[in-house]
Amino acid sequence: MVIATAARKNYAPHKIAFYVGLVVVWQLVAMVDVWPDNIFPSPYDVGEDLVYGASNGSLFYGFATSMWRLAVGLAISIVGGIILGIFMARVEVVNQTAGSLVLGLQSIPSIAWVPLGILWFGLTDAGIIFVIAIGAVFAVTINTYTGVKNIQPYYIEAARNMGASGGKLVTNVLLPAAFPYMITGFKQGWAFAWRGVIGAELLFSYLGLGYMLYVGRSLNDISSIVAIMLVIMAVGLVIDSVVFKKLENKVMARWGLR
Repeated sequence: MVIATAARKNYAPHKIAFYVGLVVVWQLVAMVDVWPDNIFPSPYDVGEDLVYGASNGSLFYGFATSMWRLAVGLAISIVGGIILGIFMARVEVVNQTAGSLVLGLQSIPSIAWVPLGILWFGLTDAGIIFVIAIGAVFAVTINTYTGVKNIQPYYIEAARNMGASGGKLVTNVLLPAAFPYMITGFKQGWAFAWRGVIGAELLFSYLGLGYMLYVGRSLNDISSIVAIMLVIMAVGLVIDSVVFKKLENKVMARWGLR
């Protein structure tokens, strides 16, 4: 673990140099006017839009709106995915009937649920949350199912011999044993949910970072679009490294998997 941490620290300057070099190249390409400003904005133009959005509060409001929707939709998908995944793993009838349906539904992109969300819920937060939840729930379901199915049968038998059954068996044995797989499901669910919230806001045209992309397109403001895309990318990287990577490392170390 110490060696791995040291290796990561040694690579930090390389990452910084890479991104600084990328911005420098970007600025040089913009300066030689290969493409007009309305097609290829410079880093300075994008930075100006970020500063303007932060100063008038629109960037923070859009970010907070998207994150609120994401949190609600992801929470629904995690709870629903865990329950459905456990039922699929423990009840063969559910697995044989709902299992294939879950696999099929997982292949549907989140954005494809937007028309249903609009028709069922209208241009509301509920419609966007529906798109987020339905887009992420099946990844959580499949990973929970895989985790529970991979539990050694003698663990379950030993727990039953000690009196665990029903809810106690689920909370004390199944969920802890399947948790390393479930973390992967949560991570995948988060990725699907984040894409889902941006796509839904873009098509719902109803506040949030996705709506800000829509406004930028409507105004033909390419620098604003790139600025919001950078914010979306930065949020994804931060959540993945600060939340999921640390949680994954702790779970793997606790379960002796690394």
